[in-house]
Parts: sequence; C-alpha cells; structure tokens
Amino acid sequence: MKHVKKAHRTRLMTGGAIVALGLAGVGAYSASAGGGDTAAAPAAVTEAKNGTTTATTHLTVAAATKAAKAALDAAEAENQRVTVAVVDRDGNTVVTLRGDGAGPQSYESAERKAYTAVAWNAPTSELAKRLAQAPNLKDIPGTLFLGGGAPVTAEGAPVAGIGVAGAPSGDLDEEFARAGVAALAR
Repeated sequence: MKHVKKAHRTRLMTGGAIVALGLAGVGAYSASAGGGDTAAAPAAVTEAKNGTTTATTHLTVAAATKAAKAALDAAEAENQRVTVAVVDRDGNTVVTLRGDGAGPQSYESAERKAYTAVAWNAPTSELAKRLAQAPNLKDIPGTLFLGGGAPVTAEGAPVAGIGVAGAPSGDLDEEFARAGVAALAR
C-alpha cells in the first residue's frame, strides 16, 4: 500500500512540474512576443509599458452606501417613499436602498436612472430634454430619461451614478440624488 501511495504522489509531482514548465514557457513567450525586451518578464508589465492598460476610479462600497443613505434620508425628511441606487462607472449596481413604502416600480427605475446619469455624465433631467432632438435615445437598453439621476465625478470624469425613484416628480427624485452626490463631498 505504501508503494502505491508513493507512485501516485510521484505522478502528481511530475505532472505538476510539467505544467509549471509549460506555463513558464508561455510566460516567456508572451513577454517576448510584444517585440520589446526579450528578457523573461511578466506579460502584464510589458503591456503596461506599451500603453495597453488603463486605470479607472470607482467609489468604494462605503462611499456608495454613504451617498445612498444621504439620498434616502433627504427623501424621508420630505416624507417621500423612494428607492435609491448607486451604480459604478460601468453601470453595475453597487448599492440599492429601498425605503419603507417605496413602490415596486421604483427599484428598477432608480437603477436605470443611475445608469443613464453615469453613462452620459449628466443629470437625467437634462438628458430628458434631449429627447426632443433625438427621440430614439429612449430605446437604448437599460436607460431611463426621467429626472432623478445624478452623476458622480472625480476630476471631471464620471465614476458613479445615483438614481432615485418613487417621489411624485422627477425634480424631487433628482433633488434627493443630488443630496447623495453632495454627501460625498463632505
């Protein structure tokens, strides 16, 4: 029995070594395939030197939660029942807070307003005005051109969107979204 375990262990170790050698060869090939220095360097380092990567700024979960809570608090101070959504630069939902008594339609509407605001780096009330010149904008999937969405920017670039839905008007929804943006400046 001891002999069988040893043989099995030897096969595993030999197989692992072959895989490791194969991966090392691929890494060396990738590093030299970029046409630069032929020394064995990780491919990601070579790509970064060639300018093929970018860095983006995203809100932390804590910051997104702070903004959502500030927007919800602003709505509750005016006895409004709303849902607040915060999406990242890519339109992915980071935080959603559904206030007590918020309507079932408000959840999706808040997310879509947040997505629309970050995608165009503009408040959704301004974007709604653009529909007169380009009515087909409303056909873009995931968007909602109603007041209630506000972009969050860092150094002039959009990094998140805050959407609020459920108040009787888009103007109120947007007021609450702006309260969320303002909370991030404090």
